[in-house]
Amino acid sequence: MDHTMRSERALRAAILNGQLTRREVLKRAAALGLAAPVIASLLAACGGAEGAAPTSETGGATTATTNTGTSASPTAASSSESSSGGRGRGQGDLLRMLFWQAPTILNTHLSTGDKDTLPSRLVTEPLLNINPDGSLGPVLAAEVPSLENGGVAPDGMSVTYKLKQGVVWSDGEPFTARDVRFTWEWVANPDNNSPNQAVYQIIKDVEIVDDYTVTVHFNEPTPGWFSPFVGGFRGGILPEHIMKDYTGERAREAPFNLQPIGTGPYKVVEFRPGDVVLFEINEHFREPDKPYFRSIEWKGGGDPTSAARAVVQTGEADFAWNIQVEKQVLESLNQGEMGSIVVTPGASAEQIMVNFADPTVEVNGARSEPSTTHPFFSDPLVRQALALACDRQTIADLLYGETGKPTANVLNAPPRFVSPNTSFRYDLEEAGRLLDEAGWVKNGAYREKDGRQMAVVLSTTVNPVRQRQQEILKASWEQLGIRTELKAVESSVFFSSDAGNPDTYPHFYCDLQIFTNGPTSLYPLEFLASFKSDDPDNDLAQKANNWSGRNFHRWVNEEFNQLYQQARTELDPDRQTELFIAMNDLVVNEVVRIPLVHRNGANAVSHRLKGMQRSTFEPTGYDIENWYFEE
Repeated sequence: MDHTMRSERALRAAILNGQLTRREVLKRAAALGLAAPVIASLLAACGGAEGAAPTSETGGATTATTNTGTSASPTAASSSESSSGGRGRGQGDLLRMLFWQAPTILNTHLSTGDKDTLPSRLVTEPLLNINPDGSLGPVLAAEVPSLENGGVAPDGMSVTYKLKQGVVWSDGEPFTARDVRFTWEWVANPDNNSPNQAVYQIIKDVEIVDDYTVTVHFNEPTPGWFSPFVGGFRGGILPEHIMKDYTGERAREAPFNLQPIGTGPYKVVEFRPGDVVLFEINEHFREPDKPYFRSIEWKGGGDPTSAARAVVQTGEADFAWNIQVEKQVLESLNQGEMGSIVVTPGASAEQIMVNFADPTVEVNGARSEPSTTHPFFSDPLVRQALALACDRQTIADLLYGETGKPTANVLNAPPRFVSPNTSFRYDLEEAGRLLDEAGWVKNGAYREKDGRQMAVVLSTTVNPVRQRQQEILKASWEQLGIRTELKAVESSVFFSSDAGNPDTYPHFYCDLQIFTNGPTSLYPLEFLASFKSDDPDNDLAQKANNWSGRNFHRWVNEEFNQLYQQARTELDPDRQTELFIAMNDLVVNEVVRIPLVHRNGANAVSHRLKGMQRSTFEPTGYDIENWYFEE
């Protein structure tokens, strides 16, 4: 069935459902280039109706002055929702989006941060989405597999996906089961150094049942069957006909990385890495009346405050992402006449990462190698002292306000996995006692042991809140007797996947580093893979694996490995909860990370921009086809 025929059928269905007026029918039929007899038959089907009762068009977007526990989300948007009142494909002209972290690559399976994953999602789609309520919803899959419909095997060894038929890539080639199988082969291939490799290596085989059915066979019983192929962070499907020749050393040479071919609502027409991405409608997108905007300008660079002002005060932009600014600045921004700050629940936490390797010792031309041992963070008393010297409450109150609250957990979502066992306190006196016990005593302003001064380098990204956060931490640590040097790295560098750049977070060429991360799946095993070490050659970030190892802490703990391996195959929900809480507690108690603030999302949104949903486990813009302007 060709695109025009599919579009005609979708248009006829909308008419029969009473969703369109005669005027809207004429406009859409003309846009599709339908012949006069066809248009006449459509108008006949329309009858005398002049309009249809509109569905709810806006969700209760939460602003910084209201309840932060409610996400901005309409319920599952029907096609009429984005077309009533004259809305339809390409009717919205230009959507202007500002991101202070500029994208550098558009292959979601090579990206190492939101700056790249978010724009990639406008082009590349998964089989399923994770909805705002935590349920799964079909994207390229025709339905959500379950035990009830026979899609999920009771023994957890396989899941069968039925795929939507008639979907084509933006270059006109058909999407089939072969693309799903290829995606697994490409991402799981260690030669391609995908950050998502571990998520797909749980798969034994992807069986092509027919052109529109695949059965994913796992290596073992897999409770998190919805980790591969699901969600915008890890699930994007790659086109086999485009990417099949780009593996191994050629993986990063693929034109796809800068000009992706996808099944999503938009295609890339121009990309200047580190600056801007220009999108236009994918004319092959399967929903004939979506997306609303003819084009999107995805602009990077600048800073969160100026980006927010462009939305809420001047109206120069329609959306600005991740408004990480100090509390008082956030409150002032929310007084703008053109828009507001929308706060939505998040899964991530701002965290201090502890390096268990020595960043000062060079081994075979590299530092922080797993074969080395950190000169003082190898001592648990020192790590405990450092955690006690972090004033979480002050950081949350002064810098985050409604966008964050203090936390002692690395795993802050989903709710069933949040530990009730942990706690935190700010106690410099106790911290000093622990350092004394560890043999690090003050000699003047700073502590020493065996002739070595306790000095640390704390690295993070360039960001006003993070620089203030660094200063608060430094003040406490210096008071404790820890000499503290602050380092700030541009986000485009810090989160780069460039193995040759020593300032990226996987290199971790310093003692401590700060950034925000958290789970992107309802079964957060892939998030906790950052702490496993039972396959050290691949798990631990190091020169030998081009720093692709997820465990950039270089922390080795057999108890954690055992818990992790149990969680891989545990099918009982109650036992799953016990295992994840135990893993969280071990990471916290061993001070592998020091969680500071459980962050909510904060975006600047124009008053006229409607239709957005916000899912805790999906990248911003995953539902871009439902966004529209209310004029």
